[in-house]
Amino acid sequence: MASSSLVLPSISLSRSSISTSMDFKNEIPRISMKNLDRGRRVFMSIAVGSQTTVVDDALFKDYKPSRAFLFPGQGAQAVGMGVEAQKVPAAAELYKRANDIMGFDLLDVCINGPKEKLDSTVLSQPAIYVTSLAAVEVLRARDGGQGIIDSVDVTCGLSLGEYTALAFAGAFTFEDGLKLVKLRGEAMQDAADAAKSAMVSIIGLDSEKVQQLCDAANQEVDEENKVQIANFLCPGNYAVSGGLKGIEAVEAKAKSFKARMTVRLAVAGAFHTSFMDPAVSRLEAALASTELRTPRIPVISNVDAKPHADPNTIKEILARQVTSPVQWETTVKTLLTKGVEKCYELGPGKVIAGIVKRMDKSADIENIGA
Repeated sequence: MASSSLVLPSISLSRSSISTSMDFKNEIPRISMKNLDRGRRVFMSIAVGSQTTVVDDALFKDYKPSRAFLFPGQGAQAVGMGVEAQKVPAAAELYKRANDIMGFDLLDVCINGPKEKLDSTVLSQPAIYVTSLAAVEVLRARDGGQGIIDSVDVTCGLSLGEYTALAFAGAFTFEDGLKLVKLRGEAMQDAADAAKSAMVSIIGLDSEKVQQLCDAANQEVDEENKVQIANFLCPGNYAVSGGLKGIEAVEAKAKSFKARMTVRLAVAGAFHTSFMDPAVSRLEAALASTELRTPRIPVISNVDAKPHADPNTIKEILARQVTSPVQWETTVKTLLTKGVEKCYELGPGKVIAGIVKRMDKSADIENIGA
């Protein structure tokens, strides 16, 4: 559910120009002074005018989170989302801007469906991206909301949600992010159509047991039907992707491995595996022509559960994301271990809040819908 490359703007280090404020206009926020202070390993060639700034990819390596924004991925969509956003002008405006890129009324599909249409990969991904950023505007309009937004010092998103997180962190504009997400959905759908593949959630097993289950299934199928863990979601919940026969073998063997249940996922195909290889080159081309800047706060990658600062590295990782397992369990565990005080899930559904609570019942997480 996929990646990127470009030139950094010059960064002014005058304190007056460094800000943590954010909106989704064409301006890109500056890197916060707090994050610059943390990244003492960063090397910068800062000059006048057109010269670019070179940023060490490890700028955010030692981040210390206090408040985090978490954005959902595909599967969070639901008919009726976007209704609350219409009460906030800035949020409603995002849907209008999206229409120009999508070429149709995205809000109408979000609010009225039908469900089958909204659930499609090509529509659900842009719809969730826009609705999640609309949720930021809903929060901003709330009493004290701007203060919460300004206090956020790390962000991440589940698969597709990584693009939303990058947009929030100012790595690219709202419009550029939506164009990437639109193409990502189309490329993933086309890749899925090219082969018979599927995904299934395995409930009630640890990751080691799920790997053993995959190994057992792979002994019974040919190379084209091999399976692998594609989403390390949280303890006891891992998604397996692969060829259709391999997925059927996993389902048939799951009980013998003491799995509580299996749930076939309503997705187009085997996301986050080599089945998505055809999508990578299209994403690479789109990312190469997209202006991407260093995020103003750490954005945790799905591929390696680490924050990256170098735009070209971020692009490469985004391109690999569609064929790489999602390291969401490690991401959340790291945030909790590093002492994050409060998390916000922004967008449709409450899947992420459920995951965080499963990993730490005492975790403080609030859902902001739109």
